[in-house]
Amino acid sequence: MNTSIKNHLQHIINNKTKPIGSLGMLEDLALQLGQIQNTKTPQIINPQIIVFAADHGIAKTGLVNPFPQKVTAQMVYNFANGGAAINVFAKQNNINLTVVDCGVNTDFSSELPILHYKVSKATKNYLNENAMTLEEVNTCICNGKYIVQKMCLDTKTNCIGFGEMGIGNTSSAALIMHYYLQIPIEDCVGAGTGVNHEQLITKTKTLIQVANFHQLQTKTTPYQLLEKIGGFEIATMVGAYIQTYQENNIIVVDGFIATAALLIALDMEPKIIQNCVFAHCSNEQGHEKMLQHLNVKPILNLGLRLGEGTGVALAIPLLQSACAFLKEMASFETAGVSNKD
Repeated sequence: MNTSIKNHLQHIINNKTKPIGSLGMLEDLALQLGQIQNTKTPQIINPQIIVFAADHGIAKTGLVNPFPQKVTAQMVYNFANGGAAINVFAKQNNINLTVVDCGVNTDFSSELPILHYKVSKATKNYLNENAMTLEEVNTCICNGKYIVQKMCLDTKTNCIGFGEMGIGNTSSAALIMHYYLQIPIEDCVGAGTGVNHEQLITKTKTLIQVANFHQLQTKTTPYQLLEKIGGFEIATMVGAYIQTYQENNIIVVDGFIATAALLIALDMEPKIIQNCVFAHCSNEQGHEKMLQHLNVKPILNLGLRLGEGTGVALAIPLLQSACAFLKEMASFETAGVSNKD
């Protein structure tokens, strides 16, 4: 990022009619957004949230999920009908919402108001085989790139956040986290959609078995990792992250699964982190550890663990506030207010 614009922005921020640092994280956001856009007047244009949905083969076993696999499809219908939390928050904050079928185990009507990029009806059960083929991984990543590229052309957006829906996908995210942070599975696995203590023990034992089967303790490529334990929605999100960065747009990162997908995207393109704003710290136990690993500070900490991009929808108004104070707030000089000096 441009050092001169950073220094110029910092000078502007420090000379607003307030004590230095008194707007806290909004000042950090204003500085980052200005650097991404290389301007002293950053703005959020037509913010977008894309929710990627897919099913996981492991979910058919019931070993890692209290809710049945069919809930993924039911929630996609709920998104399409405007009834989910993400619909409510996106509508409230004037954020456009797009839902993508990447591999839900249902035949949706072409009339349903979602994007149809189904690769297959759910991944394979990674307990005893690879979740997907290398060809499927490549298809997902290409799909994610194309969806973002087209959205940027159609909407002129400069700010995109990603959400997900997929029963069993916290398990894939925990395995991805385990691989990148090289910490025990027990420290990566959480309650997901609400497993009880007994179910959590089963989920953890199952994922230890998966990690051993796929030898996640040894180095592999991002593509091979997705092949082994990924999800179609996670792989598509990886492509979307990469393309959003290549468009030089602001990336708003949601919770546990979205951050796990980002770890893979960063393995492919480390500079993506410069464009990332982290919406919140999830109540899923592994999320805080991933944020610490990335050395980043989330905007919100509301105890969320829903996914869907809900944290993104709640954080985007704060990005708009950061842009607004930078553009509209008076300086000591223009306001005729005495500075402490």
